[in-house]
This record gives sequence, structure tokens and C-alpha cells, in this order.
Amino acid sequence: MTMLKKLLLFMRNTYVLYNILGMILLVCAVVVAFAYATSVYTRHGEKIAVPDVTHMNRDDAFEALEHVGLVPMVADTGYNRLMATGAVLLQQPVAGSIVKSGREIYLTVNSKERPTVALPAIADNCDVHEAETRLRAMGFKVGPCEYVEGDKDWVFGVKCRGREVHNGERVPYDAVLTLVVGNTDMEDGYEEEDENFMLEDSDSGADTDLETETILE
Repeated sequence: MTMLKKLLLFMRNTYVLYNILGMILLVCAVVVAFAYATSVYTRHGEKIAVPDVTHMNRDDAFEALEHVGLVPMVADTGYNRLMATGAVLLQQPVAGSIVKSGREIYLTVNSKERPTVALPAIADNCDVHEAETRLRAMGFKVGPCEYVEGDKDWVFGVKCRGREVHNGERVPYDAVLTLVVGNTDMEDGYEEEDENFMLEDSDSGADTDLETETILE
């Protein structure tokens, strides 16, 4: 009984009571703050389906992603002549992916400038078959050849939109290239030269005979 009285007397002390209540409130506040911080940091239970922003312009895509709690970022540029400048070509993660709030979404947007590629050493360096194979392997488009006098199937030059381009020059990757190719068979050329030489020799001989006959007369 004596102990109970002492406890009651102790509890009646206002200063001690306030201290006990303050400690209890402090502990509760620390627990609540820790639980809230953990929830914010881990985004526990908060899942978001990534919206489809492809084909949108950059500003609209940013607004749509930020509206649902995601962080849009332009990671790369590409080129598609059928789409407007600044339109979103690709997104990662793709539309429909389930992610946590605050996740970064990487976008590839359409560039204003067409990408260009350096023309390899084609002119006066290979035949038409090798040239077409090399150019197509690099992604170039090759149109019908333009033929000129010269060694058969030898590439004498390359044209892009009617203009001659040189080895190492940068040209749009989707431009159609025209190969300037020789169309004269070397053996045929030699035969023609021999025939011309024989005709000239024959004419020269006839002229000589005529001059001899004239002198004799």
C-alpha cells in the first residue's frame, strides 16, 4: 500500500507528468516520420503504367509523363522523314510497362537534320558489282547506272541527285546514288582500233599505188 501511495504522489507531480507525455509524443513522432520517409523512398505499393507517348511532340510527351509522376528525359535523336521534327520516335520503358513513381522515361525524338554518311572509296576504285554491294551494305540506296565510254563495268564516278560526289564526302543516308559506269568492252575497243588501223593502212597503200602509176605515165 505504501508503494501505491508513493506512485500516486509521483504521478501528481505536474513536471514529471509533462516530461513523460513529452517523451511518449516524441517517440510517436519519430516512428511516424520514419514510416513516412521509408514509404516515400521505396514508393512502396505505388505502381504506374507507362503511357504511350510515341508520335507525340516533345512538349506533349513531357506533360503526359509528368502528369502521372514519371520523369521524362531526351536520351537520343533519330530521323524519320514521315514524322514532324521533335516527335517522339521511341520510348524506354515501352508503353504499358509497370514502374514506380519517379522512374525516368528515356525518349528518342525526331531530328530536324537528316543524318549523313561518308561515301566510301568507290569512284575509280572498283567495278559496279562490288560498288553496289558495298553501298547497300552501308544502307545506301543505289539507282540505275549512268553509262559512259570507258572500261566495261568500271565505276568512274558517283552522283547524288544529279551532282557528282567524291570519296569521303558526306551524303544523306536515304539519298539515291547513281553509279557512273563504263560501257565499252576493251576487246571490242581493240578490235575496232585494229580495223581502223587496217583501213587506214589499206587507204595509204592505195594512195601509194596511184602515185606510182601517175609517175610511170
